[in-house]
Amino acid sequence: MEDDTQKNHTLCDTKIREMEIDDLAPVFHLGEKLFDSDILPSLYRTWDEYEVIDFFSTNPEFCLVAEHNGELAGFVLGNIIEKNNSPWKYGYLVWMGVAPQAKPLGLGIKLFKYFKSLMKKNGVHMLIVDTDAENTEAIKFFQKMGFTNPKSHVYMSSNLSRTRKRTSLKTADNTTKPINQEKKPRGSKQEVNGRPRKKRNLFPERKKS
Repeated sequence: MEDDTQKNHTLCDTKIREMEIDDLAPVFHLGEKLFDSDILPSLYRTWDEYEVIDFFSTNPEFCLVAEHNGELAGFVLGNIIEKNNSPWKYGYLVWMGVAPQAKPLGLGIKLFKYFKSLMKKNGVHMLIVDTDAENTEAIKFFQKMGFTNPKSHVYMSSNLSRTRKRTSLKTADNTTKPINQEKKPRGSKQEVNGRPRKKRNLFPERKKS
């Protein structure tokens, strides 16, 4: 009984609201921590700063954040899909993340229900969500929220980094010498003017004082 009272009290300390421009960096960094490359590789590959910015720019009314004790503890990014020649509207919950310490408080349920009610107010007939097939925690959560008929996705990848063939270069004395034209993959280690190119970080994480 005491635990339930404490939980209800902590839920009173939470707030669900629309995302604001100052939330972009905290949402991105929370997603970075949640969508780990070892545990959820497919989500890790598609989560970046531009993903957050694009949703905020095109569908700000469907971008929500959850605060607990004044700090960001969760987020939802979604949109509405309207098909030609169809009277139905589809709500699409694309991204959802909740800080681990906030999950026992039921913050994820509260955040999802807020998003669901928002979809209903906008005339959505069906709500769609997808996640990694190995993300069992998310699958169980969405099943608990009423989602059914799960389908597996197939993710495929192709390594576009390749090595050019060794060619020759003609010198001033009309002799030739071989050169290695190995193409360097794009990324943080690509050199520019002899110096490594650093990956651009739009949302540098601030250290807490």
